[in-house]
Amino acid sequence: MKERNKRIAYGVLGIFIFLCIWYAATKFTSLGKVMPDPVTVIAGFCRAFVVPIGTHSMIMHILISLRRMLIPYAFGGVLGVLVGIVMGWYKIADSILMPYIQMFRPIPPIAWIPLSIVWFGFGEGSKYFLIFLACFFTIALTTYNGVHSVDETLVRAARMLGAKDNQLFTSIVLPTTVPYIFSGLQVALGSAWATIVAAEMIRSSEGVGWLIVSGQDVGNMTQIMVGILAIALTGLLITTIMRGVESKLCAWTVRGK
Repeated sequence: MKERNKRIAYGVLGIFIFLCIWYAATKFTSLGKVMPDPVTVIAGFCRAFVVPIGTHSMIMHILISLRRMLIPYAFGGVLGVLVGIVMGWYKIADSILMPYIQMFRPIPPIAWIPLSIVWFGFGEGSKYFLIFLACFFTIALTTYNGVHSVDETLVRAARMLGAKDNQLFTSIVLPTTVPYIFSGLQVALGSAWATIVAAEMIRSSEGVGWLIVSGQDVGNMTQIMVGILAIALTGLLITTIMRGVESKLCAWTVRGK
């Protein structure tokens, strides 16, 4: 507990120093001509919870973006885990699917925007597709690595004792793979939330990504910074929640303690 409090104190101190540098830079250099100071941005962020930007208040923009992110994230997570387990457990599936995973994984989601519009139009489907891509490959590969980290000696010993495939999976493979799955889910969560800005550039009229795009259209730098702050704080909150869930479900691992 003492170590945790020390880390929190250092984190708060680091943020305070950053805000002081930002404030000084906007007040005493030419940066202030193109960027608002942190007091203005924080005040604008707090005001947005009461005074709507566009048709919604800040809380609604955040909730809309979270909905757009969590739905494809859930599908990408489930499918990624299944594909990763199948590839890791069956060599034929590994040989067939891995080339596609390695080929499409390096392509950034934003590069798929033109195709997503052609395939799914300007509605929610195109946004879901981009965020799904941001999640699926990461989760599939980390799950695959988790299955491959299973001790082969342990598996052979269990087979010699008469363990069936379903018993091997629930007693050996799954407990070993779960920390890898959570690692992939955590990385994919950050990627999905980062992709929301690109996804909401596709003909959107709400959401935190839209705040930045609409602020750019009218030259409102304060609104742009408010949108960035909303993305940063919401991202911090959801990743903190994910770490808390992982620490509870993976308490037996060193990483989860």
